[in-house]
Amino acid sequence: MAGGSAVPLRRAHGHRVNEALLRVLVPAVIDVLVRRGADFAAAEDAVQDALVEAVRVWPDDPPADPQGWLVTVAWRKFLDAARADSSRRRREARVEDEPPAPGAAVDDTLWLYFLCAHPSLTPASAVALTLRAVGGLTTRQIARAYLVPETTMAQRISRAKRTVSGVRLNQPGDVATVLRVLYLVFNEGHSGDVDLAAEAIRLTRRLAARIDHEEVAGLLALMLLHHARRPARIRADGSLVPLAEQDRGRWDTRLIAEGVDLLQTALARDRLGEFQAQAAIAALHADAQTAEETDWPQIVEWYDELVRLTDSPVARLNRAVALGEADGPRAGLVALAELDPALPRHTAAAAYLHERDGDLATAARLYAEAAASAPSLPERDHLLRQAARLNARVDG
Repeated sequence: MAGGSAVPLRRAHGHRVNEALLRVLVPAVIDVLVRRGADFAAAEDAVQDALVEAVRVWPDDPPADPQGWLVTVAWRKFLDAARADSSRRRREARVEDEPPAPGAAVDDTLWLYFLCAHPSLTPASAVALTLRAVGGLTTRQIARAYLVPETTMAQRISRAKRTVSGVRLNQPGDVATVLRVLYLVFNEGHSGDVDLAAEAIRLTRRLAARIDHEEVAGLLALMLLHHARRPARIRADGSLVPLAEQDRGRWDTRLIAEGVDLLQTALARDRLGEFQAQAAIAALHADAQTAEETDWPQIVEWYDELVRLTDSPVARLNRAVALGEADGPRAGLVALAELDPALPRHTAAAAYLHERDGDLATAARLYAEAAASAPSLPERDHLLRQAARLNARVDG
């Protein structure tokens, strides 16, 4: 399975293996093989080959110990590949005295998170490798989610595996890098048969179970609070619903409560980080029963904290919009004027603030300009509708 080929999860006669179970087991099995001496790329290839074997065998003969079965088969696949390569025979000789002992596997996949988010990888490669090795997704699923050809994604994953193949993590990894990768996955949302937002939440939950870190909890809280609003974000016709217009009765109160609890626990440690600050902003939005009840002054204060922590231009832009809500649109426009107009969504923010200030003609023009550089078709269509709405009012 070298090169990241996809693993079929359905047999020809229609029986299925437990896909969710396989995805959970993949990182643990890779971990066992690497601890026995396989490099990461070889271990990942062997595990993928073992998954193909599982799809063939399990529907008719399910194992009592699925993880042990996968470890045994993957280890055999690794040794077979090692014997076929003279450069690998020396490594095999070092480890062959260690018996497979599949039952001795340790549920410790934390190092995989750090390896897949290694600084030597591009963000796109880190995301793809994380979804493969930690998430257990197939190359085909990842390619479909990112709307690229499977061959392109296979090449990206293969390059990433080669890059980290010789890396040995002998010191704690960079949690911030891992969290950025998981947040990138979450922000992709969903397409095709893979819900990347839900997948990011699943992986972040697993990370939170393995590492006691306030920013891990902060990111998980942020994801849950954003995900809670998802049912109200899109109309039946596929158009976007702005936050102020969303039916808050459709928000998932269970996810909101869980997110708020996680955030409060993290904030109590008094070690504020950027994801905790973002989660606090999301929590304030979730706490408002109506858009009019939103505590904008406190949101501005949290954006001040976020800017202090990150000095992010995007955070400054969002702060300008929040300031326009708290202190009036002209205050927001003044803050926005201090930022680079080339920032993503700068023009859309200016359009919104000009509309709030009563300058409908300028707002309509800016909405149309913003639509030309919108990052997605739904967002472009929303901005064009806003421009058309205001133009109708101006002409009327």
